[in-house]
Amino acid sequence: MNIHEYQAKTLLRQFNVPVPEGRVVHNDTHAALAAEEMGGERWVVKAQIHAGGRGKGGGVKLVDSIEAVRQAADALIGSRLVTPQTGPEGRLVQRVLVEQAQQISGEYYIGLLLDRAQQRITIIASAAGGMDIEEVARATPEQIVRETVDPAVGLLDFQCRKIAARIGLTGKLMGQAAKLMRGLYRCFRDTDALMLEVNPLAVVEGNRLVALDAKISFDGNAMYRRTAVADLRDFDEEDSKEVEASGHGLNYIALDGNVGCIVNGAGLAMATMDAISFHNGKPANFLDVGGGASPEKVGNAFRIVLQDPNVK
Repeated sequence: MNIHEYQAKTLLRQFNVPVPEGRVVHNDTHAALAAEEMGGERWVVKAQIHAGGRGKGGGVKLVDSIEAVRQAADALIGSRLVTPQTGPEGRLVQRVLVEQAQQISGEYYIGLLLDRAQQRITIIASAAGGMDIEEVARATPEQIVRETVDPAVGLLDFQCRKIAARIGLTGKLMGQAAKLMRGLYRCFRDTDALMLEVNPLAVVEGNRLVALDAKISFDGNAMYRRTAVADLRDFDEEDSKEVEASGHGLNYIALDGNVGCIVNGAGLAMATMDAISFHNGKPANFLDVGGGASPEKVGNAFRIVLQDPNVK
């Protein structure tokens, strides 16, 4: 389960992670009012969709007047934003985040993910903030710092200081980074997250660390015990067929092929998709009806799959 940037930042505040002051709005008038309330001379207007690469797609606008804030919000809200992660169809922008612009003197990357091979939470950091971490890892892997957390003891202070030192943070910034990392780790652990990414983690005003952008995804299977997090789910950002399928207890993921798949068991479903691809076909979906499926469940599966006009 994914959430919006503004929701991620609200969560991070609860774990004492510093984030910029901002307001989420749904129209241009409220965007201008939000900028007036926050004050300042420059603002950032950021489209809120479940996709990365918003800056490359024109979804992040830096402006220097209240009228420019209004115009930027008006241009974004109601548009379809195309980024490297949305595909050519783009995503409908229904809200924007208005924040005070920051005086940035340094940018870093920090992320936490679940390393299934080691069965540990792993922290990944880099001095190359503001860039795609996948590209950094490919082109300059020596710039990537990794640190594995032992679940028996949690994230330790010496690990935080080691990470901070290896990405070039010193003095007071090292202490701030250690506190920030501990907050990120608690947020990751206590919300059943699968991935938490801060990019960039910025040095502002020369002496203060702030999470300028944040992205969090969660383990959907754990949301029954994380109701506060589950309430953040935005169904408008998800495929309507996937939303309906989850309501019927079906594991469904839409794809771009034309062969509909209805399979009993996740492993067999993956093998079926592999077999289709091996014979130069393209599956239209992944669908696991689960063990002991009832006639009603199978019927719902057929109906959802056949709603896809690409299924031949």
